[in-house]
Amino acid sequence: MTTSVQRLTVLGATGSIGMSTLDVAERHPDRFEIFALTAHRQIDALFEQCLRFSPRFAVLGDDNAAGLLRSRLREAGSSVEVLAGSRALAEVAEHPEVDVVMAAIVGAAGLQPALAAARAGKKVLLANKEALVLSGRLFMDAVAASGALLLPIDSEHNAVFQALPADYRRDPDACGVRRILLTASGGPFRSAKLAELDAVTPEQACAHPNWVMGRKISVDSATMMNKGLEVIEAHWLFGAPAERIDVVVHPQSVIHSMVEYADGSVLAQLGNPDMRTPIAHALAWPERIEAGVRSLDLFEIARLTFERPDFERFPCLALAYRALREGGAAAAVLNAANEEAVAAFLDRGLAFRRIADVIAATLERAHGLSVDSLDEVLATDERAREIAREEIRNCR
Repeated sequence: MTTSVQRLTVLGATGSIGMSTLDVAERHPDRFEIFALTAHRQIDALFEQCLRFSPRFAVLGDDNAAGLLRSRLREAGSSVEVLAGSRALAEVAEHPEVDVVMAAIVGAAGLQPALAAARAGKKVLLANKEALVLSGRLFMDAVAASGALLLPIDSEHNAVFQALPADYRRDPDACGVRRILLTASGGPFRSAKLAELDAVTPEQACAHPNWVMGRKISVDSATMMNKGLEVIEAHWLFGAPAERIDVVVHPQSVIHSMVEYADGSVLAQLGNPDMRTPIAHALAWPERIEAGVRSLDLFEIARLTFERPDFERFPCLALAYRALREGGAAAAVLNAANEEAVAAFLDRGLAFRRIADVIAATLERAHGLSVDSLDEVLATDERAREIAREEIRNCR
């Protein structure tokens, strides 16, 4: 069994994935040491985490927030060094003393530090699906060039990873994989009448029936864009084309995903809907450690059900498949438009069902964009956001 301590940077420490990561790591102080914690602007939460875990560095999004945190930590007698800005995020991700990076910053903002960790050859625990959606080829090339170890944290991709043979990445074609089946809960509106979706509020969209998540990802689950982004992520992680990645609506969220083989076998990974399971799996891989998750009681669950996804109800899922098939910059445009549309919805400036309309219109208008370098990815992201904001104004 491994006995050396792994130094861990948690990008997005105050979010749900970050907090779950710290919960697992705290259960194994002989295995994990917290090197750096980052947050956008949640000063109070990051302050408490710094006192509890004593990282070497804490990073916030801007200088003002960092100054406030620095003063509070100094008054509390803490020696944590506080940094600010996007460059600091990359620095704590690529730092030579770091072994493991949890990439859990939501949205496009998480791309640069996650890519820095990959380029530095770290063990990268990828919870930021947008890194692959925005720059799949660029990111995977960085992993291959540096020898980084990339482990998926999304429960679905982690389940697929567990159900695939160990040598899959070395020779996918020789492993007899027929298709990948990504399960989806269907979110809070799986069985709602379509007419009812016109009046959906942010509070309703964020009330996920099975998972505790942030507001943005909760809305993505309600539109099933979250699953669409996961389809694109699965393409890059596992080298599977769109036609070999299917979505299965599974309301109980017990089977996290499945892999079907050429001989007809289907391997599934099951567990209670608790993100500490995939986090613990990736943190300790290839070993297994206690995650604090209760055992799965199949007798209590009693039955598991499955449905085909309804593309009329969930047009965002269809748009994600379209972007994957189009290739090029389409997935990056899709992601940027979705982030802008979801933000507008959460601010009550866009109706729930118009989210898909904004994304579709942005995809139609965004032409001649490229994602062959980080600069091009960022430029494409910004241009797509400009178009999406114009479309949002047109919807009002």
